[in-house]
Amino acid sequence: MRVGVAREIKNHEYRVGLTPASVRELVAQGHELLVEQSAGLGIGAADADYQAAGARIVSTAAELFATADMIVKVKEPQPAECAMLRPGQILFTYLHLAPDPEQAKALLASGAICVAYETVTAADGSLPLLAPMSEVAGRMSVQAGAHCLEKAQGGRGVLLPGVPGVLPGKVVILGGGVVGSNAALVAAGMGADVTVVDRSPAVLKRVAAQFGTAVKTLHSTREALEAAVCAADLVIGAVLVPGAAAPRLISRELLSRMQPGSVIVDVAIDQGGCCETSHATTHAEPTYVVNDVVHYCVANMPGAVARTSTYALNAATLPFAIALAGKGWKQALKDDIHLRHGLNVCEGKLTCKEVADALVLPYTAAESVLQ
Repeated sequence: MRVGVAREIKNHEYRVGLTPASVRELVAQGHELLVEQSAGLGIGAADADYQAAGARIVSTAAELFATADMIVKVKEPQPAECAMLRPGQILFTYLHLAPDPEQAKALLASGAICVAYETVTAADGSLPLLAPMSEVAGRMSVQAGAHCLEKAQGGRGVLLPGVPGVLPGKVVILGGGVVGSNAALVAAGMGADVTVVDRSPAVLKRVAAQFGTAVKTLHSTREALEAAVCAADLVIGAVLVPGAAAPRLISRELLSRMQPGSVIVDVAIDQGGCCETSHATTHAEPTYVVNDVVHYCVANMPGAVARTSTYALNAATLPFAIALAGKGWKQALKDDIHLRHGLNVCEGKLTCKEVADALVLPYTAAESVLQ
């Protein structure tokens, strides 16, 4: 198969879909690899590195999209990229369609086969292609939040670990999944007062077993969540409903009761955000203020640490890319139910129920398009 690696064009996105090492693996299996010029510069991979791995460098995105059978990316295709997709072409990347009806419409119109990293599953029900970036975003959320708490950034002027004689800052993490656990790891390591809020007793038991007394756990009821949020210096939104829009846990009214200068880092923004006042921002302008509360809602947080993120992502995505390229999309999805769960759009049909429900669009089961 002819596999294309696109240069990311989203604002301040420096990751790349395949590293030179991943390219070498695909080339060794007989595939032709096309890499858009300068695609890997953000991770320190020059065009010469890709050529040494066996790839051919193409000068423009138009040439890449017109030639490749499968496009491998990191972030969702931007409008100009959606317009270049063609019927029968495979797109393998993050999509996050539930809060993005315009992208969904464009992908449906393209006729392409779009497999989303974030809905590929594992045997234990986890999301193996989302997990690496959730780990990165969870860890980054605390350092981003700590910076936003500085007075010069609009925050309360609170140092999260405190100092002798001064209490540490209060960090409340909404959701104890991969993002939440990694946020708790860093926040507790800094010496902050950390509470993880979740509605699952099993998740709370896991967090308690992992961190012991370094992290408090709180069962999520409306009353408990509101009290925790209102007392917090930093709130990290780490909730996830796979494929679907994130639940709105912080209303505008609740926001009005938060402490002036407190900070919300809404990691759930890829799926629409868990705060009513959240909207996606970029690394160029990462924050805004509503009701004296600083909002950090960067939709591609791991892009800022592109080298770490790309290598972590490739370790998870490469086996699936090899399957798609080696077997073709139809056979690969027939053979692997977990990869099949990643199929979001196929030849003009929406094949992820959670996305269809969120966008109120017709749903077609993936199995029916594989007949």
